[in-house]
Amino acid sequence: MERKHFLRNGLAALGMVAVAPLACKKDTSGSTDDGSGSGSGSGSCTVSPSETEGPFPTKSPSSLVRSDIKGDRTGVAFTAKIYIKNKNNSCAALSGALVDIWHCDKDGYYSEYGGTSMQTVDYTAVHFLRGRQTTDTDGLVTFTSIFPGWYQSRATHIHVHIYNAAGTSLLVTQIAFPEGSGSAVATVNSSAGTSYGYTKGMTGYTYNASDNVFSDDSAGAELSTVTGSISGGYTLTHTIYVAA
Repeated sequence: MERKHFLRNGLAALGMVAVAPLACKKDTSGSTDDGSGSGSGSGSCTVSPSETEGPFPTKSPSSLVRSDIKGDRTGVAFTAKIYIKNKNNSCAALSGALVDIWHCDKDGYYSEYGGTSMQTVDYTAVHFLRGRQTTDTDGLVTFTSIFPGWYQSRATHIHVHIYNAAGTSLLVTQIAFPEGSGSAVATVNSSAGTSYGYTKGMTGYTYNASDNVFSDDSAGAELSTVTGSISGGYTLTHTIYVAA
């Protein structure tokens, strides 16, 4: 069974009914990412969209406290800079929050899962491209990784789960990437990316507008800013708002 068919039919067939399928839509509307990283708040913002963890959430995130999440994965150099801000404190930076991220490798595979019809390659014993960091006084966490690949039925994306300092869940969301000619997504998946191992190209790629998570993100609240080059690496910057 292909991954896209599995997502459409849900996870009940594998006994994973507690995990929502990727087709779930967001629960709230989001705000525009100001990208400032400032510790002071603007006074008005909206909690970022809530999304499903998907079928591949990190199993024991507290054991993966690290900023370099590459593991043994290779690909185009990538840095993710994520700011967390508190809607309940005039949108000021939220320090001391726990931030977990995870994403697929250049071939579209996740660690900690596999050996099933949904992901045939078995990566159950490894933990690449997953990590946890605590926000600093600017509400910032920084992760060193490789540029995410893509798989059928989903646009390029990163999963994020945010907790307060006591470990209470505040928000599960996802981060989208800019697309189009000249974008990092297009460049990495062009002939320029083949020497880094990105061989899938863009044939069959699901764009944000058709993605079952991002297609209703009319305000662009989940869309990040990505800068850099394929030779020098890319940096993603994104702000997420929570109610803490």
